[in-house]
Amino acid sequence: MKTIVKTDKAPAPIGPYNQAVWAGNLLFVSGQVAIDPPTGELVMDDIETETHQVMKNIKAILTEAGVDFGHVVKTTIFLSDMGTFAKVNAVYGSYFTGDFPARETVQVSVLPKNVNVEISVTAYK
Repeated sequence: MKTIVKTDKAPAPIGPYNQAVWAGNLLFVSGQVAIDPPTGELVMDDIETETHQVMKNIKAILTEAGVDFGHVVKTTIFLSDMGTFAKVNAVYGSYFTGDFPARETVQVSVLPKNVNVEISVTAYK
């Protein structure tokens, strides 16, 4: 069974996808970028601020789905510049306590809206 998760506390999709989808007891959260939901504007003051906005967007979707970062089992981080890894990693890590999820981090040439970081997560219930 597939259930769509939507919240106005995270950015609306900018294409043919959903913010998140439950498939059984797994939640697949689409890649999030640093769009401020109330304004629709990108938050790109610096890489730390940008990453915090991405994580806030993920948190809003997880909350709407009835889970939190403690339920996240897998993440993927896409960076436009691997030179920002340490700063992104520090912000990302601050949202987790205890056991961290599995993860990969990759550098890509371009991300949607020319952002510097995009993160997707998989959680369970």
